[in-house]
Amino acid sequence: MKFGRRIAAAAAAAVLALTAAIGSVSPAVQAADDTNDDWLHAVGSRLYDKDGNEVWLTGANWFGLNCTEYALHYLWSGDIDDMVKSIGDRGINVIRVPVSTELLYDWMIGNPPDMVSVNPNTDPNYRINADLVREDGTVMNSQEAFNVFLAKCKKYGIKVFIDIHCQDADNAGHNYGLWYGKSFTDTNGKTVECTTEVWTETLAWTADYYKNDDTLLGFDLKNEPHSKYGGAPIDAIWDDSTAPNNWKLAAQNCALAIMEKNPNALIFIEGVEGYEGHGAWWGGNLRGVKDHPVDIGKYQSQIVYSPHDYGPIVSAQTWFEKDFTEQTLLDDYWYDTWAYVNDKDIAPLLIGEWGGRITDSVDEAALLETPSNSLTDLEKNVKWLILLRNYMIKNHINHTFWCLNDDSGDTGGLWKNIMFHGGPDANYTEVEWDELKYSIFKPSLWQTMETGKFIGLDHQTALGENGISLGEYYASYADSEGSNLATAGRTDPIELETTAPTPTESPTAAPTEAAPTEAATQGGQLSVTRWGDADDDGDTDIIDVISVNKDQLGSLNLSAQGWLNADVDCDGQLRFTDSVYIMQSLVELVELPVTK
Repeated sequence: MKFGRRIAAAAAAAVLALTAAIGSVSPAVQAADDTNDDWLHAVGSRLYDKDGNEVWLTGANWFGLNCTEYALHYLWSGDIDDMVKSIGDRGINVIRVPVSTELLYDWMIGNPPDMVSVNPNTDPNYRINADLVREDGTVMNSQEAFNVFLAKCKKYGIKVFIDIHCQDADNAGHNYGLWYGKSFTDTNGKTVECTTEVWTETLAWTADYYKNDDTLLGFDLKNEPHSKYGGAPIDAIWDDSTAPNNWKLAAQNCALAIMEKNPNALIFIEGVEGYEGHGAWWGGNLRGVKDHPVDIGKYQSQIVYSPHDYGPIVSAQTWFEKDFTEQTLLDDYWYDTWAYVNDKDIAPLLIGEWGGRITDSVDEAALLETPSNSLTDLEKNVKWLILLRNYMIKNHINHTFWCLNDDSGDTGGLWKNIMFHGGPDANYTEVEWDELKYSIFKPSLWQTMETGKFIGLDHQTALGENGISLGEYYASYADSEGSNLATAGRTDPIELETTAPTPTESPTAAPTEAAPTEAATQGGQLSVTRWGDADDDGDTDIIDVISVNKDQLGSLNLSAQGWLNADVDCDGQLRFTDSVYIMQSLVELVELPVTK
């Protein structure tokens, strides 16, 4: 299915009904949020808001909180308000923020580390990062500053998700390939072994702490699980074993722990490096999903798989050794490694990292027409960037570019320079963007087709000064000009039924003529094996909701048994309302079958 669509509002509301009881949060978090209604969920390979409107996450990475500075980089030379505003103005609707398990652990024990190399000043003639100074004049700690960052993102219509980039706070900590096995000294002076349990506990605590702030949409559980390269004692694997290095099992259990605290959060799950003899970028290999998908039961709608993909300037790969095109990249690497997850409607994808250094000038048309073997490595990298960008646009794939920072050694960033100007008549940050690199990146940002308005993910707050809110887009732009989300340039949402039909008296009524021929010719001999079990696998779960929707959209034909199981309102017809009822049953709003 490659067209935009709208899921019934009742189904979206059922997902939101998963929300746990609201606990206490810090005043800073409360101030950063208003209606707390911007949470997202998946159906098939697409992400939707609470009203069933399709959304597109198009953003970038901003690192630093994963490092020994315990702060977003460039807060030493730029004001946080000015920098976040600039991000929103440029149309970035989500920021992936790398952090460390050590940082979250220190937050969890109530003793956040202080920031390093941050420049806060309340002097009227040099008012830089005054928002990071407490009322008593002291500088905020790392978590207080993060809360300010969330509030600034809320102010400018930007969403956030965090990424566990490393175990201990280390500027090169991402080189270690596992989520456990190292140790760190917490802010109380205690040595802490970073076990799987500690990693899980810190993420679950963070989910609970921020569950009332929909600015923080979700959690990328572990950056780039990979091989022993970088110091890990064993490779990260993906299978159905109980091995401690089984990333699929660890991610599944961690996701469930997060869901218990905030069932509205998105869970971003990266791949591994190697699977059954097939290599990939670190975190890029999702081949195991086909054989061993992550299963978190009734919370399955919150999973987003998140591979990373890079070009030849980061590291030479066999698929770049030929005259590569979109088709050769799909054939040689992309499709079987990660693209099939989207194409087969298994789950949404978000390319968590893509980027790289570029040439001094770019002619996109010429690069695409020139044989790759005739290009320099930098030119090849730009060609790859364009091909991946175009593929993501055509196929509704979410993404976060690596990165904003220009201090990323092998890729550079979207920023070239950050400079604060202070004085009696001026207090502002000059954010100098790499305009050429941004021009390559910009088409991949969610925007309207004719007026070029950037589209945010907040229902009320517009995205920067050049953008619109999600609510405004669907109220005023979706039908008139559409967006670049769909291949045809428009979302063309399909309105589905939301009014429940009147069920028949018998919960085992035989299918009518509206049913598949196979079931009708059975003469009613088939009987329900399990209500809601549309795929007839013996269980009722989110996959059955997806199966009914796909059947109704024409991309899947249910078996006669699955059809009968899925007719949960017992009216002898299969409709979208049946998938709504199945969804509602998963969150215990109704019991199946639905009869009156």
